[in-house]
Amino acid sequence: MGQDEVGTLRTLTACREIMDRLIVEHGGRIANTAGDSVLAEFPSAVDAVRSATQIQSALASVDQNRPTECHLQFRIGIHVGDVMIRGGDLLGDGVNIAARLESLAEPGGICISEAAYGYVRKALPFPFTDLGSQQVKNIEESIRVYSVGRVGTTSASFTPPNSPDAPPLPDKPSIVVLPFTNLSEDPDQSFLAEGIVDEVTSGLSRFRSLFVIARSSTLAYKERAADVKRVSRELGVRYVLEGTMRRAGDRVRITAQLIDGQSGSYI
Repeated sequence: MGQDEVGTLRTLTACREIMDRLIVEHGGRIANTAGDSVLAEFPSAVDAVRSATQIQSALASVDQNRPTECHLQFRIGIHVGDVMIRGGDLLGDGVNIAARLESLAEPGGICISEAAYGYVRKALPFPFTDLGSQQVKNIEESIRVYSVGRVGTTSASFTPPNSPDAPPLPDKPSIVVLPFTNLSEDPDQSFLAEGIVDEVTSGLSRFRSLFVIARSSTLAYKERAADVKRVSRELGVRYVLEGTMRRAGDRVRITAQLIDGQSGSYI
């Protein structure tokens, strides 16, 4: 957007036309859109996965005719579960889990839950890769995740912790403080959450025995569900601190959680 706002919006519109058409062609209904995100429901998990693979294939074909710096890649997450409908929109844990799966997918990739995998594994010819159980934000139980590949290819890659492609861990305890989530009804309170993160990061950096990731390196994880294992792998740290902030009147509640980035377990 910073380089070419008009061109980016034009490309996004073209991508959305592809998505909308393929969703409808496979019996889906678009429930909500916001910015570059699309929430859709399908009567069948098979139709949902088939639609997702065709969307990614069509978008990849479009990108072939554009310079690399102009490519727009999307992630897709699919889950099977109950939802609540309000004014045509979808709400509930089923939607939240699908959103978390989307954040785990590689750019241009698809991640599905074990619940969805049970319906499609024998019905579709796509290769599936078991990514194991993943602990995702605001979901109490871990979710077993599978990535979906294209026919005739291997599934999207998933780099496990301590793989040769991951940054090596420092020789002393390392930590990153992720942006805290503002749970207040007033979105303007985000500045308070950001200030808290700045103070915590600054406080930790005073300990010479710690390797602390700079605040600027965490901005990419703002306003998105971050998988702590992926954060640990991408930034080369052992520990991840995440939290929430809620303000009501003169009272402020801050919750912080320290997580082992390699195992995903809470410390």
